[in-house]
Parts: sequence; C-alpha cells; structure tokens
Amino acid sequence: QLRLVESGGGSVRTGGSLNLSCVASGRTVSDYAMGWFRQAPGKEREFVAAISWESYSKYYEDSVKGRFTISRDNSKNSVYLQMGNLRPEDTAVYFCAADQFIRTVGLERKARFWGQGTQVTVSS
Repeated sequence: QLRLVESGGGSVRTGGSLNLSCVASGRTVSDYAMGWFRQAPGKEREFVAAISWESYSKYYEDSVKGRFTISRDNSKNSVYLQMGNLRPEDTAVYFCAADQFIRTVGLERKARFWGQGTQVTVSS
C-alpha cells in the first residue's frame, strides 16, 4: 500500500506563493505517476497537475498553467507543487495522488492512492 502525506498548506494573500510537498511511504514512489488535485467547499474534486515517474511528462489544469509547477524527487520519495500568483479561487484542500500510469492521472484525471489533503486559503 502506498501512503501519501501532504504538507505546506496555509493562508496567503492574493498574489502570494506556497509550496506543497507530498512524501510517499510503503512503496517506491518512482513506480508511480504522481499528481495534485484540489477540492473547494461545495465543489467536486478537480485535477491540478500530474507528473510521470521520470518527470518526462507533465500536465496542468488550464487555470494554473504558468502559475503552478509540479516536480518530484524520487530519491526523497517526494512530489512538490510550487504555487505562485495565487488567487482566491485557488482556495481548496489540495490532495496528493498516485497511480501506476501517467495517462490515468494526467489524462483520465483519477488515481488509485490519495493523501489526506492540506488546506490552502487565499484571501483578497
């Protein structure tokens, strides 16, 4: 079983930045494509970004392109989400996710393993 634990959430003002981290345990993260999803209050969970196991392929939701960057360090069993120029509409609980195939996470936008989430709040 792959266990995912997110950290780095918090509260910032519009235009601010946050860096989220996700550490995996239980299995080798290099076996998995990784992604970030978010869920705002009263809304369905939505895809944010995904990265293939070797970092060759990356996918982003349109509204975060140019503002967010996904990366990973397999030696640290970790995946990251650098978030810049944050907007109030980015406010949500952010979840780390993993699946065997980048197609599943990045194109089908679903995943087998999930973290518990970390809150990001952006105020105007």
